[in-house]
Amino acid sequence: MSTHSRRGGGGGVVGAIKADLARLHGAWMELVFPRQRGRGHSVMGKWKPETLPQKIGYYAWSTFGTIGLLLLYPLTVLGFATRFYAVKLDSTQARLGIVGVTGIAVLAWGTLTVVAHFQLPWDAFLAIAAASGVAIVSTALAATFSKVGGRGTSVMLAYPFAMTALFLPPVVAALVTPALQPHILDPSYEFAIWILDNVLFVGGLNEWLRANFTLEGAAYAAMWVGISFPVGWFLGIPIALADLVRPSEE
Repeated sequence: MSTHSRRGGGGGVVGAIKADLARLHGAWMELVFPRQRGRGHSVMGKWKPETLPQKIGYYAWSTFGTIGLLLLYPLTVLGFATRFYAVKLDSTQARLGIVGVTGIAVLAWGTLTVVAHFQLPWDAFLAIAAASGVAIVSTALAATFSKVGGRGTSVMLAYPFAMTALFLPPVVAALVTPALQPHILDPSYEFAIWILDNVLFVGGLNEWLRANFTLEGAAYAAMWVGISFPVGWFLGIPIALADLVRPSEE
């Protein structure tokens, strides 16, 4: 049996899951109560409630956390699956720095724009140039927020701007190139309808959006910027949970 399996309190996958759940639950309990994760408190021991109000609060908080784990742990597993690639990207960015990452984006998109200028019609060149500008700015912002502020800033801002660098360039290109609109803007319109009918129906939010906004022109770009943020959070939060439960060095 490996060291990791013994540390997990059981063999194989089951033992690893038990250890992960115990660590997550301990971290949740320590938000309110002291010395709950055990490891690192071996001298003082795990804190236990003594009075009746303490016991009520302790076990209510524990039960609430257990229910939350049913939702959080699948996200943690997703974080384990995606963290390897995120670590590789973070390592590459750390070596290159913000200027280096931005410079690569400028070189790649700038080269594409120059080629488009000499080989493509004017409207296609404008599309590539506009998309290049969006991709370069979004890449620079993602690199900056990933470098400063720690994991929280990376989750809240760096991942979303990385998604913006991926999502927004084709939309910007379609806005200035009529030939691309049936392939990008029309599917975006159908996707917007689906989101309004199936996601944003709570509290009549979809009706309010329909009454106050029209999906045309720059609104397409705004829509995809808005989508980039929850998608970035969906990718970043599981990785943060994976780091909390099982740090990378393990």
